[in-house]
Amino acid sequence: MLDSLQDGLRSAFKTLRGQGRLTESNMREGLKLIENALLEADVSYDVVKTFMQDVSEKAVGQDVLKSLKPEQQLVGIVNEALIELLGGDSDPTLHLKQGVTVLMMCGLQGAGKTTTCGKLARLIGKEGKKALLCAADLQRPAAVEQLHIVGKSVDTPVYSEEGATNPIAVCQNAVKHAKDNGIDVVILDTAGRLAIDEELMQQLKTIDMKVQPDKAFLVVDGMTGQDAVNSAKAFNEALELDGVIMTKLDGDARGGALLSVKHVTGVPIKFVGVSEHMDGLDPFHPDRFASRILGMGDIQSMFEMAQREFDQEQVQKTQERLQKGQFTLDDFRKQLNQIARPGLMQKMLGMMPGMGEMTKMLQGGDHEKEMRRLGGMIDSMTPDERNDPKLIDNSRRQRIAKGSGVSPQEVNELIKQFDSMASLMKGMAGGGMGGAMDMMRKLRSGELMDPTGKMKKAKQSTGKRMTSKDVQNQKKLKKKLKKRRR
Repeated sequence: MLDSLQDGLRSAFKTLRGQGRLTESNMREGLKLIENALLEADVSYDVVKTFMQDVSEKAVGQDVLKSLKPEQQLVGIVNEALIELLGGDSDPTLHLKQGVTVLMMCGLQGAGKTTTCGKLARLIGKEGKKALLCAADLQRPAAVEQLHIVGKSVDTPVYSEEGATNPIAVCQNAVKHAKDNGIDVVILDTAGRLAIDEELMQQLKTIDMKVQPDKAFLVVDGMTGQDAVNSAKAFNEALELDGVIMTKLDGDARGGALLSVKHVTGVPIKFVGVSEHMDGLDPFHPDRFASRILGMGDIQSMFEMAQREFDQEQVQKTQERLQKGQFTLDDFRKQLNQIARPGLMQKMLGMMPGMGEMTKMLQGGDHEKEMRRLGGMIDSMTPDERNDPKLIDNSRRQRIAKGSGVSPQEVNELIKQFDSMASLMKGMAGGGMGGAMDMMRKLRSGELMDPTGKMKKAKQSTGKRMTSKDVQNQKKLKKKLKKRRR
């Protein structure tokens, strides 16, 4: 969603970096490019005007222009301004209270409200709390049935009343049921409309007054652009919202609503929907998102996602093996299986610094088919070959290719990928946090990539520096071996 904005900002910074000396004149030219990038991303004009005024005042100051790397200072200024625009230090934590916490979800039809209720229930369950979904949308056909399907998919009970016509009574009964059954959180899935009308607002106000939910969240569709901001403004005037949940951020919308909503409405974004899958709801951190917009990645969120989504026992075992210098093709397959779930690889790569291009390359690929192909090749190897791929000579390569229905070149490519991954994993494990950060730096700078975008095979250290005589002898030896092979 943010690709066009990222590209626009990147080209603005690149223009400034190419200047021999930065002056107020060419700094303002660079700032004009930043302004255009924001407007093209469908950010509200008033928001862009305020944002650029704040950035310009700081960017053309003498402290910046006379510094050693003014373009880097500009990145820092834009980063701070983006964080403020996205909500500053807003906290996505739900702050659940003792007893039953009631969350009211509201929004227009088609924004993904019912699905978001399920995603939120899943997140609450991951924190060790019990959630209950309440089917209070009694107007849209099959809305109750849909919530039951969603609840089943996230292993969360759903409270509904067959033939009910009064949503307020259903909500009150759901809260009573939660108190009687030791449930921590009730999520009210209220009715929506195709457009804001007086009847909808009155119903929501009555639920708010009679049920007294602890928090009211508005679910808005990020694909609707500035209409999402306008609906957030109208709902907030009627209900005093506690937060916005913006959905469909995995689409091709330009992202203007995300950057505008807090400034226009004063309501912070709490969560963002990043896929149709039930694990596709992320807490929204303004500082981390600003970093991603500027192409600097979001390592913290990536590690949190790994903690949440990966088998931690398997991760621990792999870590112990890596610290002993052990990494086999079986380990390689387990690592790939962990990240090859639909959408997860793209999400994680999108959070790594400098990995935007690789994320685009992965889009539209059949990753499950690719995993079956790789798995077939590894299964066609003997246990010895999986433990030590160096044993795989030409005849073994031919046998593995026939056994898995691929070409010998594909087997060769798998071994190269394994060697690159093994070097990366061992480097990160052996160097502790410093080694991990160094690897991240190299990934970001492209040092680990060859010109085709594939990972380079790490050079092995000989333990000593070669003299010019050693170099000459090595060249002669290579020539002899080449001649012998011919």
